[in-house]
Amino acid sequence: MNTDHRFKDWRQVQAYKHDGKLHRKWSPAFLVEETDEYWALASRMSAVVESDGRRWMTKEPAIFLLFKKKWMNVIAMFKESGGICYYVNIATPTIDDQGYLKYIDYDLDVKLYPDMVEKTLDEREFAHNAEHYGYSPELRKKIEKTKDEVLHLIDQRAFPFQNTEIERLFQAFLDRNRPQN
Repeated sequence: MNTDHRFKDWRQVQAYKHDGKLHRKWSPAFLVEETDEYWALASRMSAVVESDGRRWMTKEPAIFLLFKKKWMNVIAMFKESGGICYYVNIATPTIDDQGYLKYIDYDLDVKLYPDMVEKTLDEREFAHNAEHYGYSPELRKKIEKTKDEVLHLIDQRAFPFQNTEIERLFQAFLDRNRPQN
């Protein structure tokens, strides 16, 4: 019986919209670390399938941090030109549903570039979907509060916005997936 961890430590991530419809899914990524706070997945590249069937490939190696209690998840991408770019999805805490890691994406995103410039993205999409899906005032407040928390974490250079931690996780992925002799 093959007990090689390399074949059982893969998870697929699925993002949904507020109405419960599948928004996007990624090809399985390697589970590098799980704590009480998050799952850390790693990949060299991923196939992404959008809800409309469109398919595309990510271009960079990445660490995907899916938080269990925080209203966000973070994709840390290693840029070919150097540095790490962080993409934050404001989203529900992630759940593990029979090996699938799932969350609801609430449109609003924050991007942190390698030079530490941050930019809030998709504010129009958030406003549109808040009306379209009828986000409650409490939900809107939670999403805005989470965005402020993300900006504070960035300002403090706190986890997950610490390059050394992201590099450590990616090195663990490489070490655990070396060819066996």
